[in-house]
Amino acid sequence: MKDDAAIAALAALAQEDRLAAFRLLVRAGPEGMASGDIADTLSVAPTRMSFHLSALERSGLVASRREGRRIYYVVCFDRMRGLLGFLTEDCCGGRPEICGVEAPANTEGL
Repeated sequence: MKDDAAIAALAALAQEDRLAAFRLLVRAGPEGMASGDIADTLSVAPTRMSFHLSALERSGLVASRREGRRIYYVVCFDRMRGLLGFLTEDCCGGRPEICGVEAPANTEGL
């Protein structure tokens, strides 16, 4: 992952509602969740949640799909792994085992 992509992803997560939505979507897995269900679960107004989900989508951390009248959001797990890899790439001088984490493979271009 390049610096600008990491900055965009981190900026998108640097807001309470967006971080909560992202973590909820991670738990939801590859099926994702409808935007209205996300808003209800997090007790956030639907229009405000749509704004935050759009920010996450612009960052590349989530993707959306329409099913009828509902819009479902799902985490882009490759992008998430790319961000985690970027953050841990230089962990402990290239020895992430010291930190107790395994660095995910850093996929270039994500």
